[in-house]
Amino acid sequence: MRKTKILIYGFLVLASFSIGAGGTYYFSQHRTTAQISEPVDANLNEYQKFTAEIFDTIKERYWEKITDEQLAAIYKLGAEKLLDKSQSLESMNRKGVLSMVDSITSSMPDEKKKIFTAELANIVLVNLKPFGRSQLLSEKQLQTISETVQNKDSSTDLYAVLGLEKGASQEDVDRAYNNKIKESGPVPILERAYNALLKPEAKQKYDQSGIEPTVEHRIIKPDIFYMHVKKISPQTLDEFQKASDSTDRNPELKTLVLDLRGNIGGAIDIMPYFLGPFIGPDNYAYDFFHQDEYVPFKTKTGWLPSLVKFKKVVILIDGESQSSAEVMAATLKKYNVGVLIGSRTKGWGTIEQITPIKNQFDPTQKFSLLLVHSLTLREDGQPIEGRGVEPTIYISDKNWPKLFQDYYNSPVLMQAIKNLLK
Repeated sequence: MRKTKILIYGFLVLASFSIGAGGTYYFSQHRTTAQISEPVDANLNEYQKFTAEIFDTIKERYWEKITDEQLAAIYKLGAEKLLDKSQSLESMNRKGVLSMVDSITSSMPDEKKKIFTAELANIVLVNLKPFGRSQLLSEKQLQTISETVQNKDSSTDLYAVLGLEKGASQEDVDRAYNNKIKESGPVPILERAYNALLKPEAKQKYDQSGIEPTVEHRIIKPDIFYMHVKKISPQTLDEFQKASDSTDRNPELKTLVLDLRGNIGGAIDIMPYFLGPFIGPDNYAYDFFHQDEYVPFKTKTGWLPSLVKFKKVVILIDGESQSSAEVMAATLKKYNVGVLIGSRTKGWGTIEQITPIKNQFDPTQKFSLLLVHSLTLREDGQPIEGRGVEPTIYISDKNWPKLFQDYYNSPVLMQAIKNLLK
C-alpha cells in the first residue's frame, strides 16, 4: 500500500492509504446522503453525531455486510492507533463507539476534538476492505476527485507548456508544438497540449473549462481506424460518438482498434450508454455486487451506425487499464465484440460512492464520505478486484501473432498492432 498523508487542521492523519486516480465513482445518481438505518440522536454532541452518521452510513452502504461488533472493533483499534493507548468500549456496537468518542474528547480543547474526530473517521474508513479505497474527504480532496473524473488538471497550463499565452491561435499552437518536438522530441505533456489545443472544438472546451479530451483518434491504415480512450469521463461518450461518426466519410474503413491501455477509468454512470453502441439496446452489460446481492445493469442506448461497419475489432488492454475501463473490457469480451490483446488489467474493481455528511462538527470545514459501495464483476462472474480482466491473447506469449492470425488473417492489421504495442 502506498504511504500517503493528508493534512487536516494542520495535523497529519496517521492512517496509510492509497486512492487511485482511476477509482470509479457515482456522481450523478448518488450524490445525496445515504438513508441511514438509525436516526442520529439529537442529544448527542456534534462529534458524536458526526461519528454516528459515518457509522450508520458504513452499515447501510458499504459493499460488504458488516456487523456492529466488527465495525466497533475497527473504531476501537483506530482510537488506540491514534492515541497510542489501549481503549475499552462499554459495548461492541454503535452506542459503545459513541460513548468512547465522548469519553476521549470530553477533556480535549475544541481544536483537538476536531482533529481526533476527523482522524478517527478516516482511519476507520481506510481500514475497510479493500484497504485504502474508502476515506474521509476534505473539500479540496473532493474537488480534486471531481476534476480527475472530468479530465481537468488545474495545476497545469497547457498553453504554458508550449510557451504560449492563454488563448493563442491554433496556428501558433501548431508552430509551437513543432518547435518543442524538435527541441525535446515527443513527450506525454506535449502530446496532451497538442491534443487539447489543436482541434477547434477541443480547444474551445479547454479554453472555457480546462477540460481536456479523453478520446484520441486517427486513421493508421487505409482500412484501420484507431481510437484511444484514455479516461472515461462524463464527456467521453460524446467524444467517442463524434470520432466514430467522422469515419462515415471513409467507406474503406472496416477495422477498429480500440485502445484501453493506460485508461484509469472514471465515471461509471455513463457505461450503460457507452456499451449500447457495441452490444445493442436493453442487453445485460455487467453486474455490481453489494451486500450479498447482484445488481444487474442493462444498456440504455442502441447500436451506433458508424460502428456497425467495422467487421474486425481489436481491443488493447494492459496492467494500467482499471476500474470502469475493466468493466468495459469484460463486457466486450463477454459479448465477443472483438479480440482482447495485451496483458491482464490492473484489478481495481470497486465502485466508490461519494456521500456528503449532514452532521458536520465545524461550519468552516465540510467533509464527505468516500465509501466502497460495490464490487464490479468480470465476464465469468468473478470480482474484478484483485483479479483483473484477462485478454483473449497475451502478448507475453511468444506465439501471440499466430494466435491472432487464427482470429484475423490480416498481415496489415497484424503489423499495425505490432507498431502500436512497441
